[in-house]
Parts: sequence; structure tokens; C-alpha cells
Amino acid sequence: MNTFSLPSKGEFPTYYETYISKLGSPNFSELVLSQIQELKAFFTSKPDDWDTIPYAPGKWTPKEVLGHLIDTERIMTFRALCIARGEKKMLPGFDQDPYVSQGQFNAVSLDDLLTDFETQRKALLSLVRTIPAASYLEIGNANGNPMTTRALLWIIPGHFMHHFQVLQQHYS
Repeated sequence: MNTFSLPSKGEFPTYYETYISKLGSPNFSELVLSQIQELKAFFTSKPDDWDTIPYAPGKWTPKEVLGHLIDTERIMTFRALCIARGEKKMLPGFDQDPYVSQGQFNAVSLDDLLTDFETQRKALLSLVRTIPAASYLEIGNANGNPMTTRALLWIIPGHFMHHFQVLQQHYS
């Protein structure tokens, strides 16, 4: 599998520093795979129906957070593919709240959501195996911001860490 380093400042908008800063210097594929197991262990250790209750009014439920993670990873993976393949047109942004609302994740079984998460992660690793090393530094435009392929890929596990820490904090 191709290995690649963390992105440098300037390869992504400063907004994403929140996620990139959580990463340290891990091995991408090991991190992505370990997060699957962490997530499964966390969700399956809880009692029934805990995952449809938000920790505060106006907050997402754990199932909605999981659905948001899946949707975001699909979008970031698509963006990384486009940029790695040389796409120069601006890729659209997305508003996370309507995605969560339209996803109706509380009506989806936890098993299906966990399977979707694992399947998306395996698809991500499959893509990473096919990206030529030089393509990690390709620059494209996502939501009006210049970004590299590798920045988009590393944002994925950093974004996971952000939301997983919130879940752990409020549901432990």
C-alpha cells in the first residue's frame, strides 16, 4: 500500500487544522483500520436504544453522528479521487445538517450503519492503494478552497477522531 505523510499547512483550509492536529504521525492504513474496531467496540458496548438519544437538545444522536461520519467520508473520498485524477473544476461543498436530516439515520439499524462505516473505510483503503505517489500532492478546489489529495485523505481519520471524542465524552 502506498504510504504518505501528513499534509503541510497550506495544503488545506485552516478550518481543517482541527482535524489534522489530532493525528500526530500515524500510519494511515493502520489508523483507518483501528478506528473501525474502536467505533464498533464503543457502539456495541452500550445498552439498546442509547444511540437514538441526543446528549443535549439540538445535538445529533449517536446514530446521526455515525451517519454523518459515513457521508462525510464518502464525500472526502470522492473529492480525493477527483483531485488525484487531475480534476481542476471546483468540487461542491455540502451542508451537513440537511444530509443528516435526510439520512434518517435513527431509522437505520446499528448493524447496517456499522457495516456501512467499515465498507466505506475498506473502499478508502482500496483507493489509497491505487493512487500514484505524485498524485497525493495534486491540488484541486473543494468548496472554493485549494486542497491536496493527501490533505483530503488525512482529514478523514482526523474528522473521525473529533466526533468520536465527543461521543466518548458524552456517552461514557
